[in-house]
Amino acid sequence: MRKIFKYVLLSTLFLIVSICAIFWKNDIPLETLKAKYAQSPSKFIGVMGMNVHYREEGNPNDSIPLVLIHGTGASLHTWEGWVNDLKSENRIIRMDLPAYGLTGPNVDGDYSQDFYVSFINEFLEKLNIKKCEIGGNSLGGSVAWNYVVKYPEKVKKMILVDAGGYPMKSQKVPIAFKIATIPILKNIFKYITPRLIVEKSVTNVYGDQSKVTNELVDRYFELSLREGNRGAFLNRIKSGLFTDNSSKIKSIKVPTLIIWGEKDLLIPIDVANRFHADLPNDTLLIFKDLGHVPMEENPKETVGVLKDFLLK
Repeated sequence: MRKIFKYVLLSTLFLIVSICAIFWKNDIPLETLKAKYAQSPSKFIGVMGMNVHYREEGNPNDSIPLVLIHGTGASLHTWEGWVNDLKSENRIIRMDLPAYGLTGPNVDGDYSQDFYVSFINEFLEKLNIKKCEIGGNSLGGSVAWNYVVKYPEKVKKMILVDAGGYPMKSQKVPIAFKIATIPILKNIFKYITPRLIVEKSVTNVYGDQSKVTNELVDRYFELSLREGNRGAFLNRIKSGLFTDNSSKIKSIKVPTLIIWGEKDLLIPIDVANRFHADLPNDTLLIFKDLGHVPMEENPKETVGVLKDFLLK
């Protein structure tokens, strides 16, 4: 019996050491990531003690820019397809939110909804933006409409893309989100981050999984290894994915475009219908073959409805 116990213990230790040796990932130096992901027109600006990565592109004569905010675990690159199609006519501003991309963690460790709204406001003030059209996906959508609630005079139009906003039950949660809620595993996740977990998480939010390329997964994976991002991601999940301020949504008067992927398993279509019911001045468009990030999964199809909305 003692020999069996000793064998099991040694086997377990060997397995743990092997996993650590294979999947241990050091942070990628910021300068290395900048060389790959901060090419022109990327810029950096100081906001609330952070060096924020952002891009400002397009028509400089457009006095009311379109501001785009990404979701949890993503970066400003998620909007690339839309920006490429819009920038001949529109001025577009996008940024890496604190905890993600090249911006990195918030120095105060605050990832609440109120913090993100204050961050967007100060970021836009630094760029001398008095009024904008604002849109966001998932977390970014939640930040966008909460920003409109607090600063309605600063927004002309709003775009919600599979946005957070109401209490809900996800049909399927990305594995990285699940790990971030398990006490022992979440601490290990800071150092042991298999690329496969990131790949599975990205695949989870696409309607057509064949569109998840190695290049796409590499971007999500490598940016997650920016110094401080893994710890910040865990703190962000700990603070709650979305704060329930849904009672305030009915107060939003600005024209709103709601874009949703019918195959979104993280924020189901019921949430889109609730936005549509509560917003007094909105248009809802559902794309049946797309998932949680329709603007990234199929930018050509989704940008058309956005163009029509911006021209009205």
